[in-house]
Amino acid sequence: MAAGAAREPERVAFVLIDGVGDVTVPALGGRTPLQAAALPHLDAVAAAGLTGLMDPVEPGLACGSDTAHLSLFGYDPRTYYRGRGAFESMGAGLDMAPGDIAFKSNFATLDPASGIVLRRRADRRFEDLGPVLCAALDGMRLPSFPQHTVSVKYATEHRCGVVVRGTGLNDAIGGTDPLKDNLPLLRAEPLDGSPQAAHTAAVVNEVSDCIRQVLEGHAVNAQRVAEGKPPANVVLLRGCGCRLALQEFHERHGLRACMVAPTKIIAGLGMSLGVYVLDVPGTTGDYRTLFHKKAEAIAEALATGGYQFAFLHVKAVDDTGHDFMVQMKPRYQEVVDRMVGQLLRLLWSHERAGNGRYSVVVTGDHSTPVEFGDHSHEPVPFAIAHLRHVVEAMGGDAAVQSIPLGGIPHPGEEGNGTAAGQAAEAAAGQAGGVEERQQQQQQQQQEGPPAAASQQYQQGPSAAAFRQQQQQHGGPPPASQQQQDEQQQQPQARWPSAVASFDEIAVAAGPLGRFPGSQVMPLVRQFIGLEAVG
Repeated sequence: MAAGAAREPERVAFVLIDGVGDVTVPALGGRTPLQAAALPHLDAVAAAGLTGLMDPVEPGLACGSDTAHLSLFGYDPRTYYRGRGAFESMGAGLDMAPGDIAFKSNFATLDPASGIVLRRRADRRFEDLGPVLCAALDGMRLPSFPQHTVSVKYATEHRCGVVVRGTGLNDAIGGTDPLKDNLPLLRAEPLDGSPQAAHTAAVVNEVSDCIRQVLEGHAVNAQRVAEGKPPANVVLLRGCGCRLALQEFHERHGLRACMVAPTKIIAGLGMSLGVYVLDVPGTTGDYRTLFHKKAEAIAEALATGGYQFAFLHVKAVDDTGHDFMVQMKPRYQEVVDRMVGQLLRLLWSHERAGNGRYSVVVTGDHSTPVEFGDHSHEPVPFAIAHLRHVVEAMGGDAAVQSIPLGGIPHPGEEGNGTAAGQAAEAAAGQAGGVEERQQQQQQQQQEGPPAAASQQYQQGPSAAAFRQQQQQHGGPPPASQQQQDEQQQQPQARWPSAVASFDEIAVAAGPLGRFPGSQVMPLVRQFIGLEAVG
């Protein structure tokens, strides 16, 4: 670097673990899932940098992922949020123009006789049938409103995007989703007194009616009923929104950004902000995703793609919370930890070769307590560190270079060469229906945790011992002795006020204290030296 030349700011790898936060769980020995899990790489990031508790939007608010991400990216949701429908639909691949409206939508099960929504999610495992039903709905005509067109495209799991086009529409309407099982299907209502809102509500109600007519007569649902499965005979429409008009991310923050976000609502939000969404085969936005592919894509984008800010979104941990999977949440957090370890190694190889300098951020967008099954208002852990300091905390270059690369086994997957994701599919299938999971949760609360589960997570803090207990009860395949030794070592805290564990309790004592999500990007900019150069 020439004398007097401005030093390039560090490039940022931002890892967002959806639904990472939780509360203490009796079945986990009175610890949170993060405390119960063995997380050597996340712990190293915490030990090497600055930590705290972060309220994604504001204290006391159980926010959605969309509003939380807006806040973290530096856009006040009170000012910019216009419903999540546009995010889901754009992420699914539907174009939106000014004046279009869109919905985040679920395939659900309706009792036609009573009008009661029996299941808000007809089936999470819908990747084969969802596209078929969406194709039948796409382009359908509205008899009373021929001037409007309807586009439908499959997103993920039970979700799809729905866009309505034509003049005279606005997003000041409610949706048709009752938000809970066993409640009546709603009719869209205008939220203000404008003629546009009244017209839009009438259009959307006809969209809902026409969708039901198509689905009730579709062969897919006839087959599901014959097989004793709940039909996907209604689409719940919620979060009516239009495409945002705002300053793009790179203009606001001076960082050229990309993301890996198979979850469509996050991808669509990124598109709305001008963030480039990387297409990474094998990343699915659910339990079956190939975690190592995310790490590889982020490292490559930062090192050779010309990006200065790369955002990696992980959904599976949030799904375990929504699915009441007490034992699976810490295990998927461990999978994420291994992914972060690979990311650290890949980035360090580039930094060591003189190809850029890097910082790492790890946090969540909200808490999804595994015993509640929904978002809550608890803050989430936050950590930011310079990569070189993380390497020091882990024990140096040799320790980082020993981190295994390649496929990461999912919880329950045996190390026998099977394709990554097969066991995760089985784990996802164990989630069952909402009612079944709630009954299982109630039974567990009445009877107490199974003996195996208690032994699994109550035998002390040693990561190596924890792994051994997991193996005894059908847990992940054995790690190498080198990995076990590495996990058993506590990372070295770099600062007197630093903490050595990435969990909700430990980071509360971190130097950042408790702060709102609106401060994340100013903190990141200052931390990487961007403020000093421009």
